Amino acid sequence: MSITPVTSGTPETGSAALVSDDWLGLRGARVLIAGAGGIGGACALAYAGAGASVAVVDRDQRALDALGAQFEALGTRHALIPADLTEHGSGPRVVAEAVAQLGGLDVLLHAVGINDRRPILEFTEEEWDHILRVNLSTLFGLAQAAGRHMVAQGSGRVLALSSVSGLLAHHSHGPYAASKGGINQLLRVMAREWAASGVTVNALAPGYIETPLTAGELAKPGKRENLESLVPAGRLGTPDELTGPALFLSSRHAGFITGHVMYIDGGRTLV
Repeated sequence: MSITPVTSGTPETGSAALVSDDWLGLRGARVLIAGAGGIGGACALAYAGAGASVAVVDRDQRALDALGAQFEALGTRHALIPADLTEHGSGPRVVAEAVAQLGGLDVLLHAVGINDRRPILEFTEEEWDHILRVNLSTLFGLAQAAGRHMVAQGSGRVLALSSVSGLLAHHSHGPYAASKGGINQLLRVMAREWAASGVTVNALAPGYIETPLTAGELAKPGKRENLESLVPAGRLGTPDELTGPALFLSSRHAGFITGHVMYIDGGRTLV
């Protein structure tokens, strides 16, 4: 399956699609998600709910198994791929396996990331390298391999989780912020290079979301209240609030949106 953009005046993909029970055009789409927990897991289930076939890669077998049980309950065609994306060459191997198991690839979502909240002066080069490798280099390897496949087929959607930290200068977020800023610019260049081939490339930039990545920080006394005070909406987000934007940017309706960083932050970047 390829995702056909909506074209004005075309009944099959235009106004009629808006009243279809598959208005997103994702039924039968082949989706690969990197990251089985948190936002990645929530998005995987949302794609399944939209009728897509979903492959998920993670190095945590327990997270994969938990997600697989939910796929089974939904009756979703799926593939679970245990792999460490920080290993050189893993991106092409994972994409090849996803294509083989799903019969192709239409959407890639990269939702892998770690953070280490310390001042820049406290980091070693090895610690810096590790965060950049997990957050940014794994995206390069996976997206490059997916991009080769999608450019050849003439269609596709590439998405990655960025962060408001890619724009704002948060204290004690040096390597993390650098990796997210790098994601934004890497995706913009990919978008520029692949646009003529029918492949869109965009970033989802969450604000403060309650995930396993933030659980430890939010448990510190006063931390939750402090973060909520910085958000005009007055609260933190949830992983499920990322699923709608992810589905939209993967859909037929987003065929003319590329190189965009969508902030999903309750207004955090406004202040």
